[in-house]
Amino acid sequence: MAALTVSRILHAGYVFECGGARIAFDTIFENPFSRNCHAFPDVRFDVDLIRRQRFDAVFISHFHDDHCSLESLDLLDRATPLYLYCLFDDLFDMVRQLGFTSVHALRLDQPVDVGPFRVVPREAMDADVDSMFQVRAAGLNVLNVVDSWIDDATLARLVDEAPWDLVLWPFQTMRELEVLAPTRHAPAPPALPEDALDQLRALAPRYVVPSSCQFALEPWSWYNRAFFPISYARFAQEVGAALPQARVVRMDPGVSMRLDADGLHPAPPLDWVIPVGDQDVDYVYEGNADAPPTSDVARHFPALTAAQWTRVLDYCRTGVPEKYAGLDAAGEYFDSPRIWQLSVHDHAGEVTRFRYRLDGSHATPVDAAGGPLGWTTDVPAAKLYAALALGESLTSMYMRINDAVFDAGTERELAEADVVDDPLIRCLFSDGFGAYQRAQLRRLLGLTD
Repeated sequence: MAALTVSRILHAGYVFECGGARIAFDTIFENPFSRNCHAFPDVRFDVDLIRRQRFDAVFISHFHDDHCSLESLDLLDRATPLYLYCLFDDLFDMVRQLGFTSVHALRLDQPVDVGPFRVVPREAMDADVDSMFQVRAAGLNVLNVVDSWIDDATLARLVDEAPWDLVLWPFQTMRELEVLAPTRHAPAPPALPEDALDQLRALAPRYVVPSSCQFALEPWSWYNRAFFPISYARFAQEVGAALPQARVVRMDPGVSMRLDADGLHPAPPLDWVIPVGDQDVDYVYEGNADAPPTSDVARHFPALTAAQWTRVLDYCRTGVPEKYAGLDAAGEYFDSPRIWQLSVHDHAGEVTRFRYRLDGSHATPVDAAGGPLGWTTDVPAAKLYAALALGESLTSMYMRINDAVFDAGTERELAEADVVDDPLIRCLFSDGFGAYQRAQLRRLLGLTD
């Protein structure tokens, strides 16, 4: 009987095997990945065995560093055909600089045939950033949704592609912005969004795997109780109730399943993904989980060298005003002049503060007599340095925004403000693309800043 073997690598990474051909998706062979995303459950990778693997093609859904890591790609044979969905030419240039000789841009709805596989990139919610994959092989139909929800037009097209044998569904509704300002957000209920269940009902698959978002933060991190509202048990309960005809199957890193017309059956695991400790673990959600002050968080990170600390100070003194001057206008809250306080916490929890008057495109340093505060940002020094030099992403910076009580008028206006209009976020991440991969490429090629 024709069959397709699906194996979980980690997070959104999978290996598909059929008829002697092997393809892989979003190959991450690192733990932790993206600097502080730790495999959950825990695993380690046999790098020597990974270097011996041969894939007929590797598909990457988008450029985010938890899906496209040059340090993971560095383990692959340079003749491996790579298919990337990305609207930025820079990423293709970086991959070619790493030595890959067969690098291709994916186009939405244009199939790629690899042996018995037909892989069709489908439009995700934000077509400027990411994609999802429809995979056909052995008469079977699989949808790898990766990270995104599905917009209505795409969902209608996918319903027309039914029946679906297997859907890999992003099961976590991560609170990436809420943890930046925990005192200003109510705890989210631990339930799947109703539109997610509606979409799964429309697809009506035989099997659903809770996919993507399969990580935790550092063991000490308060995020582990505040970032992830959905447990595996909750996902199985809600999806099972919404789709009684479907079976929910958990696949931990390294686990393999053989899919055929009769069902989904256990298969030999990937021998290069090695379980560490208890694998029967689940997420525990406790709302905002008594968020500790940034001074306490900062003590978990190592001290910066003198040169690194100087780089941080120079950025705060001169880099921020220079960068801010080149930014597009922020949200309506910043239409009025505001005093912004940036607090940088070192490894001992000691704080160095900077104040700026934000007025139009200007961020002018001021002293404490400059006026009442209108916005505050706290950040560990080690994380600010990592964002400047190593491509650290916002998710892992432990930034804390507006963790203060302002005057009554400011409080009323802040209720309508958007946390991502934070001046430090905008200064660090306004360029938007490829900082993490560029930092990786410099390290891999032995280059310095």
